[in-house]
Amino acid sequence: MTVKLPDKDEPIKRSFSLLDIRADDEGSFIEGHPAVYDQKTTIGRWYYEIIERGAFDGCNFDDVLFSTNHDLRKIPLARSRRNNGNSTMQLKTDDTGLYVRASLDIENNSESKSLYSAVKRGDIDGMSFIFYIDKEEWSDLDSDMPTRRIKSIKRVMEVSAVNFPAYSGTDINARDQAALDNARKALENARSQLDNSENELELLKYKSQILMKG
Repeated sequence: MTVKLPDKDEPIKRSFSLLDIRADDEGSFIEGHPAVYDQKTTIGRWYYEIIERGAFDGCNFDDVLFSTNHDLRKIPLARSRRNNGNSTMQLKTDDTGLYVRASLDIENNSESKSLYSAVKRGDIDGMSFIFYIDKEEWSDLDSDMPTRRIKSIKRVMEVSAVNFPAYSGTDINARDQAALDNARKALENARSQLDNSENELELLKYKSQILMKG
């Protein structure tokens, strides 16, 4: 049974180990995919998650920050405003998923220089993003490991280069306790929706039986 839930109001954080750097006459850049399509990923001990192809269609990219380790207290290393060519970061979708390209000022910003060096050395190879879900579907909620399909993402708020990706293809990292807590709550809400739907169905069946007997 598949249950479709209403829009989500809490931001979600997910990560992948897909990060690269490039330097040319135009400057120094960090490139990568903070989100990958159709990759079945284990979220803690609770469920599988898949970002479906097309999930970013119509997504709000009006103002997206680029940071390190989601430290939103610091000055962003790049920023996309309305995703235009004049911004220091651009986002687009490709066959893999969501692709970002951030221009770093490694001459005047010491944190940009440090990040660029860490990526070049291979010390940091993960990307992560904070987003809001628009539409999702759950299946196999009565099993030990249900599946959550993210069908539409409402908004992307921030992209980061991260030391410890929340998950790198197969599992979520326990260091991100907030992400784990949100995952558990999402599953509890989905199962609650399923229980309510089943209770309503049983009530309708009972009422129908009473009417037929009457």
